[in-house]
This record gives sequence, C-alpha cells and structure tokens, in this order.
Amino acid sequence: MIVFRDPGEVPADFGRSAVAIGKFDGVHAGHRAVIERLKADAAASGARSVAVTFDRNPLALLRPELCPENVVSTDRKLELLGALGIDATLVLTFDKELASHSAEQFVEEILVGALHVSTVLVGQDFRFGHRGAGTPELLRELGPKYGFSVDVVDDVYVEGSERRVSSSWIRELLAEGDVATATQVLGRPVDVRGEVVHGHKRGRELGFPTANLSETVDAFVPADGVYAGWLDDHDTGIRHPAAVSVGTNPTFDDVLVRQVEAHVIDEDTLDLYGHDVTVEFTRRLRGMVAFEGIDALMKQMSADVDAARALLASDALE
Repeated sequence: MIVFRDPGEVPADFGRSAVAIGKFDGVHAGHRAVIERLKADAAASGARSVAVTFDRNPLALLRPELCPENVVSTDRKLELLGALGIDATLVLTFDKELASHSAEQFVEEILVGALHVSTVLVGQDFRFGHRGAGTPELLRELGPKYGFSVDVVDDVYVEGSERRVSSSWIRELLAEGDVATATQVLGRPVDVRGEVVHGHKRGRELGFPTANLSETVDAFVPADGVYAGWLDDHDTGIRHPAAVSVGTNPTFDDVLVRQVEAHVIDEDTLDLYGHDVTVEFTRRLRGMVAFEGIDALMKQMSADVDAARALLASDALE
C-alpha cells in the first residue's frame, strides 16, 4: 500500500480513485465493511482504492478536553489498512488550516484535485469540513458538479447486539476488560505491540518470568487485570501461549506506571529482551488485586497460569 502524507504527494498520473473517508480508529468491523465495499467499487470502475484519514482525532485540535484515547496509533492504523489490500492511504495532517477548510473546499482540493475521485464512500454519521458542515447528503449534492458518485455504507452490528459497531464502544469494552466482546466488535484480536524491556525482574524471582513491554505501545491497553493470551515474537516468528498481566502490581509499591507483562507458559528460559513482540488478549481471567504476602501472590499466579493454559488449549480445539 502506498502512503501519502500530503495531497501534493499524489502523482498527477495516479488516475481515478474510489475513496473511503474516515478516522478509521481501530480499523474495526464497521471500517472493514467500508473497505470491502471500497475495493468492490474500485474494481467495478477500474479505479484505485484509496482511504483518506487523519493523523489524529480532529477533537485533539478542536475540543482536546473531549478527545478520547486512540484505539490504535496512526502507524498501526496504516498497517491494518494495508493488510486489507487497498492501493493507497492519504493521511491528512489535521491542523488549523485543514480545520478551516469548508466542506466544498475539502472536496474540490483533496478529493477531486488530488485524487480525481470517481466514487466517495462514507459511513452514515461521517462529517467533514469546517464545523462539520459536510455530510453524506452534501456529498450527493456535490457529486454531479464534480463528477463522482456517493456510496453510503450502512452501520454494522455484531450478531446478537442492537448496538452499532463503533470506536467508542470498543474503548468502553477495553476499559472494562471485556476483550472477548471487543474482539468481535473489532473483527480481529485485541493486541498491543511493543519492545520487551527490563523490569524489576520480580516475576523471575517468584518463578514466573515475564516479558515487560515498553511504555510506548501501538494500541489502547485493556483494563488492569490478568488475561489469557498469546505473545507473538516478531524476531523469531514464534507464537507463544501466555498469561498476561496489566497494571501496577498493587502488592508492591514500586511500580509507578501501568505495565503489560506476559508470562510465556511452560517456558522459563526464554530471553526476549529487546525483541519486538505483540501481546494478544484472548480472555480476562480476573481483575487486579493486592495480596497479603508473597505466598498468596504466588499461589494466585500459579492458578492464573493454569487457567490460561486450559483456556487457550480449549480455544485451540474449537
């Protein structure tokens, strides 16, 4: 997938484009439905398939006090979009200049001028342009003037739920630790990627060595607690079953920031320091609690590993 960071980077001979516009935060099941329609529309018209998105949530500039945490980083968003098989993504820098563009100016300069758009795809609630004046209805009005059609993609619902798929719902689920439902809403596993760094080595001292992820990861970290999951080691290509802990370890008072720690089940001699890994969350086993003494903590850690091992083995049989 080609990534453009500015409309001026799009070559003059790029050709006609079918364009899907959105924040695409999380690249969840609803976004995936838009992208699948995008690829179909592009193939039908012989156009390029292009996603147009932003380098940040527009609220970060317009109403920072209301801006939620991103479900994924911009780089992760591009990785996920690229995996869906589209031709290109244009990442617009959402600054004061872009925020001041009228809706028609956005269409004329970016969609028509840079991307030579033939079809525009948006969700029903998409808004764009100064003060959010641009709507799917406005796009339909502008289409004949600029020579493009508009395809509004219906909301997507998880089977058995009356709530539409959205990034807001995913944040709520992750904040509750409900990674199982979040996986359904995302249409992909809940995971975070980072580098394994040195921690307090307390897990090793207790007989449960852990791979501690760096503070900087590429996605929203689920609620504090213990999870069954997987550790994908990108340096070796090996996927390990794991018991994963998120939090500050309240039994001790020397962990000042939330940590993601993964204990690789039945592997006590792995050296993962410096490795690039993805930790995947399958199911939450329990919340984070403070234990009265090391013995109680070790007993619970052993039970957590047993529970994670059994759950992951059961999932593998399904």
